[in-house]
Amino acid sequence: MSMTKTEQAKVPKESDRMKKVDFKMISFTLAGKDYGIDILKVKEIRKAGNFTKVPNTPIYVRGVDNLRGDIIPIIDLRTMFNLPAETKDSASLENIVILRLDSLVLGIVVDTIEKVVGISSDSIQPPHPIFGDINIQYINGVIENEGRLYIILDVDRIFGQSEASTHTAPAATAPEQTSVDAGASEAVIEAPTGVQVLPLDLQFVGETLAAFGQFQLSPLNREWVGSRLAEWKKSRQDRGLDFQLTQKDEADEFLATFPSPFTGRLWSSEAATSLAKLMSFETASLVVWNPGCGRGYESYSLALMIQTCFSEKNYKIWASDNDLLSISTAPSLILEDEDLDLSWTEYTVQAKNGLQFNSELKAKVLFEFHDVNHLNPMPEVHLAVMRDVISYLKPSDQDKLITELSDKVRLGGYLVLGTNEKLSHPDWKAIGNATWSVYQKI
Repeated sequence: MSMTKTEQAKVPKESDRMKKVDFKMISFTLAGKDYGIDILKVKEIRKAGNFTKVPNTPIYVRGVDNLRGDIIPIIDLRTMFNLPAETKDSASLENIVILRLDSLVLGIVVDTIEKVVGISSDSIQPPHPIFGDINIQYINGVIENEGRLYIILDVDRIFGQSEASTHTAPAATAPEQTSVDAGASEAVIEAPTGVQVLPLDLQFVGETLAAFGQFQLSPLNREWVGSRLAEWKKSRQDRGLDFQLTQKDEADEFLATFPSPFTGRLWSSEAATSLAKLMSFETASLVVWNPGCGRGYESYSLALMIQTCFSEKNYKIWASDNDLLSISTAPSLILEDEDLDLSWTEYTVQAKNGLQFNSELKAKVLFEFHDVNHLNPMPEVHLAVMRDVISYLKPSDQDKLITELSDKVRLGGYLVLGTNEKLSHPDWKAIGNATWSVYQKI
């Protein structure tokens, strides 16, 4: 008897009956959630306790253990990821998953070890950027199996065993390879290659600032981020909150103290004079480059500084931004009383729409729509000002722009970065002060 189309649809396909299983993982729990690790990375599971403590190691390193004659580090995965864990005495047995990552063998402490789960790799889904309690950088994917949602961890990346991750994740090594950086918020562990990597919490914050605030952790701002993280942890702890950033509002709050003084408003005459005293120009004409100029406050501040402190110089300021609305209104910037230092009033006129800079000052600034990541057809410049701009570019673009600055700024010329940006480069010498982060081309 033939079947109807409806009846045919109800018959399971052969592929459904013979579900492909090409990925197996050891499942376990952390803080009440289900996790998995590729079974090929797992050497064995066991219970152990009484680990031997090692001085000057991060808090998540429980110590070392003797595994049939081999001394291996023991990492508490819950502490590493700032997850809650049951308090036990030092003699209590813990659930340990022993991992073999190439030549590295280590143990991780988890809450409970469940079972081996077989799944189809095609059914693994990518994680959401704010999925779970662990940074997305260390998650291979998520999968639902038999009513449970598993988060699959990338242990190679967590413990720095892949080429792509040795510069971003800590590697658990033998005790004699560990070292403490007193200036960091937590100890730094050296990877097996000898490359020093950042503390895990700093990496987490850097990843989330990039996701929520487009702010890119790099050598340019790492000192500030590390200092801010220490303040942030204390502030959050006092309020009973986790230090990890899980939404845009928290990223904005973290970055609230990053902008340089006078961001989004005119500089005071005192601040302008302070910057001018750091620089001297022998040439009669100055070319100034000001990318990321926004609504124009910084560009006009530069013009006012040169007009008053280098009055004998002829000059032109090339100002650009990729915000079309800001750059289109910058030439006709309307000034409020609170914007204006009394020293600048002689350079203003009362226009139909309000107080503006006079035509002579406006003529000194050329505003144009442009993305600094694209070709910058600039002549050689005597001064480049881009405060708090480079930190919002991708690290590769940061390196590219700094190289371009070394080419475009004349020998003896100057670069002004954000107050919380510090440049370490053989072409540049730091000459700034507490307000101005200034570098001279050498």
